[in-house]
Amino acid sequence: MIETQELTKRYGDLVAVAGISFRVEPGEVLGFLGPNGAGKSTTMKMIAGFLAPTSGGASVCGYDVVAKPIEAKRALGYMPEGAPAYGEMSPRQFLNFVADMRGLDGARRKRGLDDAIGHLHLERVLEQPIDTLSKGFKRRVGLAQAILHDPAVLILDEPTDGLDPNQKHEVRGLIHAMAADKTIVVSTHLLEEVHAVCNRAIIIARGRILADASPSELEERSRYHHAVSLTTADPVAARDALSRIPDVASVEIDQEQRITAFPKAGRQIFDAVNALLVAQKIDVSEIQLERGRMDEVFRSITQGDTQEVHA
Repeated sequence: MIETQELTKRYGDLVAVAGISFRVEPGEVLGFLGPNGAGKSTTMKMIAGFLAPTSGGASVCGYDVVAKPIEAKRALGYMPEGAPAYGEMSPRQFLNFVADMRGLDGARRKRGLDDAIGHLHLERVLEQPIDTLSKGFKRRVGLAQAILHDPAVLILDEPTDGLDPNQKHEVRGLIHAMAADKTIVVSTHLLEEVHAVCNRAIIIARGRILADASPSELEERSRYHHAVSLTTADPVAARDALSRIPDVASVEIDQEQRITAFPKAGRQIFDAVNALLVAQKIDVSEIQLERGRMDEVFRSITQGDTQEVHA
């Protein structure tokens, strides 16, 4: 549904995207992650046909975005970063304008408008100038225009930026619902977004792909994978006791006095930790088996790349 081959964008001596190649299949929700300036939005713009690549190529539903731009755009729904729109228009006027540009008419037009307005809960602001809307409602209007023509492929650049927790939940629910019969790419710097909506993640930095895996596979790279965290009234005593477990590599106490026991490579320690706490009569108010921390993996991957480039 989406394929890039050595996709590259240069601005003089600056390489914004450096030979990115990947495929996204039907039913996948791909999280495209990276720090600010990593090349995320530039890549999305090239796939969407809004920016010409310096070299390499991209296709949407088999249509080359440069050789067959109209066909590719017909199959694509795109919400750019910031969800730009014509501020003097109302959401109703703007969505009708987009429907005209998409060539929608008759029952398909009515269904597309009704579904987009209903899914994004735009009814109460339909006649209000877009410039006067909150950032969250502007984002919803941008998402509404992207799904208006029921495209096979969606590219969403920071879709929940500026939304409150309830609005984020609604948008994520919509993405989940659409994922069954669409290919969706979500470009974001929010790691929570990966857990919430994605079944695959690509991490990029300095225009290069550094990781391509499922969220759970990325979490397995974390030193917190299968670690055990707990809270107790006597963290020092608990730390000393946990340190004596054979399969425990180390025990740390953070600034909030929360204890984390890290397992040796390939070991499982939750049962041993729990048994020791019972045997030593150490009361705990909370205990948790860690899946792994995406933020730690993200930092180690992207900061390592930065150090390598500086070197």
